[in-house]
Order: sequence, then C-alpha cells, then structure tokens
Amino acid sequence: MDLLLLEKTLLALFVAVIVAITISKLRGKRFKLPPGPIPVPIFGNWLQVGDDLNHRNLTDLAKKFGDILLLRMGQRNLVVVSSPELAKEVLHTQGVEFGSRTRNVVFDIFTGKGQDMVFTVYGEHWRKMRRIMTVPFFTNKVVQQYRHGWEAEAASVVEDVKKAPEASTTGIIIRRRLQMMMYNNMYRIMFDRRFDREDDPLFMKLKALNGERSRLAQSFDYNYGDFIPILRPFLRGYLKICKEVKERRLQLFKDYFVDERKKLSSTKPTDHEGLKCAIDHILDAQKKGEINEDNVLYIVENINVAAIETTLWSVEWGIAELVNHPEIQKKLRHEIDTVLGPGVQVTEPDTLKLPYLQAVVKETLRLRMAIPLLVPHMNLHDAKLGGFDIPAESKILVNAWWLANNPANWKNPEEFRPERFLEEESKVEANGNDFRYLPFGVGRRSCPGIILALPILGITLGRLVQNFELLPPPGQSKIDTSEKGGQFSLHILKHSTIVAKPRVF
Repeated sequence: MDLLLLEKTLLALFVAVIVAITISKLRGKRFKLPPGPIPVPIFGNWLQVGDDLNHRNLTDLAKKFGDILLLRMGQRNLVVVSSPELAKEVLHTQGVEFGSRTRNVVFDIFTGKGQDMVFTVYGEHWRKMRRIMTVPFFTNKVVQQYRHGWEAEAASVVEDVKKAPEASTTGIIIRRRLQMMMYNNMYRIMFDRRFDREDDPLFMKLKALNGERSRLAQSFDYNYGDFIPILRPFLRGYLKICKEVKERRLQLFKDYFVDERKKLSSTKPTDHEGLKCAIDHILDAQKKGEINEDNVLYIVENINVAAIETTLWSVEWGIAELVNHPEIQKKLRHEIDTVLGPGVQVTEPDTLKLPYLQAVVKETLRLRMAIPLLVPHMNLHDAKLGGFDIPAESKILVNAWWLANNPANWKNPEEFRPERFLEEESKVEANGNDFRYLPFGVGRRSCPGIILALPILGITLGRLVQNFELLPPPGQSKIDTSEKGGQFSLHILKHSTIVAKPRVF
C-alpha cells in the first residue's frame, strides 16, 4: 500500500511539474507580479525561505525585494506587505477586496471550514457572526459590566503572589497564575463562571486541550502538506490528531459550559439585559435560527484562542520588559502612587488618568506584538496592489511588527521606551489611527477584542507594579526575552521566573 502511494505521489509530482511550468509561463505573460525570489517548480520558494515565515525573516526579505513581495509557497501565493501605505490599501482602501481569510488544512479542521468568525471568508456569514458577537463581547457596556470582575481577578492574583513565600525570594513563574486570571476574565463574560484554583480538574483539562490546539495550529510541521496538496496523504496522522483534539474541545465546551448554561437559563430566566452573559445572547441568536449549534461552539472556540492567550502573551511581555527596565517600572509606580495615592488600587476608570501606564501598554504592544503579521487576509478575485497584479486567493500578510519597528518611521525602535507615546508619538493610538501602528489591525477584519484587551492590560500591569517590586531571579541581571513565533503568534520563549517583593504602604 505504501509503495502504491509512493508511485502515485511520484507520478503526481511529474504531472505537477509540467502543469506548474505551463501555468508559470502563462501567468508571467498575463500578470505583472510583485518582485520576489525566483521560484522553482513544485516547491516555489519554499526550499529557499523555509517554513519559519516569522516577522523578522519577512522583514529581511522586504529589505531585499521591497515593501511588497511575492513568495510562491508550493502552490500557494504569499504576498507580504511592509509599508504603512500598502497596509492602508489592504486593510482600509481595498478592505472589501482583501477582506477574506485564507485558511489551511489545520485551521479548516479547528474552525469547521470557516464556521467561526475569525477565519471565515468575507461575506454574509462573517457579517452575521460579527454582529452576533459584538453586543455580548465588544462594547463599552460589556467593559463597564465586567470591569469589577477584572479588578477582583487582578486583586486575587496579588493576594496569591503575596501568599507564596518563594515569590519574594527565589521567585515564581507568575504566568501560571495570570493564565487562570485570563480564563476567569473571559469565562465570566462568556458563561458567568470562574475557576477557584489552578488544580481544578476542569480548568486543567480545558487548559490542556486549548494548549494542544494552539501547538498543533501554530506549528510549521504541517506546511509541506498545506503548500503541496499532493503530499497531503503524508499528513494523515497529524490531521487525525487535530480532528481528535477539535472534537474533544468542542464536546467539553458543550457539556460543561454551553449545556450547563442552557439548564440554568431554563430554571432562572435572564430577562434583564444587564444580567445576561455572552452565551445567553448567542443562544438567543440560535433560537431565532440565525446560527446553528456548531456556530455557537465555534464562537466559544474563537474566544478561547483569540481573547485569552493573546492578551496573556501581552501581559507576560509587559512584565518582562518592566523587570528588565527597572527605571521604567519605578517611573510607572511613582505615577500610580502620585495620581491615586499609595495603596489605592488601580481600577479600569483610573487607567485613563495614568498616561504613563497607557504608554507602557502601547509600547509593549509595539515592540512585542502578539500577532505580528496580523491574521492573514485573502483576495477572492484577481486584484491590484501597489501597481502589481495579485492573483485570486493569494494569502496577504501585513508585517505589522515591521511597520511599528522600522527605524525609517520610528525613533530608536529597538528600545523599550514608553516615553515615545507621550512625546513624538503622542497622537498615536492602538485603534489604528496611524498605519505605522496596528497591533489590533484596522478596518473590517480588525480585532474587536481591543476594547477588552487594553483595560485588562492596564489593570493587570498597574496592580502588579503598585503592589510589588518586580525583579529577575537572584544571580541574574535580566530575564530572557527570546521570542518564539508560530504561524501567527509571537510569545516569550521561556516562561520567566520573577521575584515579586511586596511593597509596604
């Protein structure tokens, strides 16, 4: 059977070579394509540039080929955009043309081929899902309804760190406690639920399944089967594992959270708008026939991935930079003590009165962007961009990290310097008002979670800095801030041990 498969694969490779050469010649005559390395049949540029298409590698290619470049990754066209002007074209001016999402073999499994909101193509389904998700998740009303819960979760983190004797001596991996905080922040909104302890069996199961989903989706190990479809049979084992993880996750969401909320709603009606949690609104949409049960579960899937982990990465990056820049940490602490008074705990409304805290959050999102290439875009039809022809169904990557770290546009961008957002870049906001700075994207497919992420980041970093002196472990002058990237993500390579010495007020 294996020999037969090999025979078929070799034959398909031979046919594909002929087809690729023919198509290449035809397209060369028909299209004015963006510049890029010369592709070879079958593999395109894959063997030249490799799997790890991270923000830094793509920046190096942009320096060589220009602000718009084309990579042929097997049978996929990948267009990389690296200037504010072209980013504006993709995300705003031609937001409809480039408003779809490219998926891959693994994301097709985890999203049911686009039954969610984040990875669905631009169209009626996306508009419906975005509308249904906006009211229960992404409004100022939601922030005001749940901000007391976020503040309580941050206070709980502070108390737990104070109770850990090693925190003030040898240090702790604070990320573990912050992870539970982020789950509680979002599960309060989704299901009016929270976890009391890190060893809660349901929390451990949920965290493990989400972690496995993230590992499988962010890995580069499956690219060969995604780029070259005839090699997909060799991915059977990998895709089987993905399907199993997907089914177990969705079943867990259904059994322990969605169905539990349905039972609760049937015994305790939630007629008052202010008492509804997000899943109540979403189940109302299902009852009206606007969405089906699978859509409900894929909305829960999106929030677990897009809202929890990305914000956690940003909190972790912010802490790491504050530990490695004690003068910035001291300046932030002084602002909080001066504006609020020593020991007066930061609340969500307070974050608006603390410009240096806001600048620290902005600078963290600039230098350590959680999704440095944004979520990839796609044009359903042939399009024009920057004077070049873009073939239909090309994957469009906006290198948002380079837009925010290009020395041609930013003063000493390699420095972690929050002051820039109070001085020369004082008018730049995280909402996309400047196309050099797009941590949440902008336009139709921007991340709506900005309205939750910014206050949660401000509350969490503010509470930690005002209650602790954050230091590297004994014997170290700094903590390691090496990066680890995935298909879309950028997080810290090592979950750092932090010494947290309680302050006395």
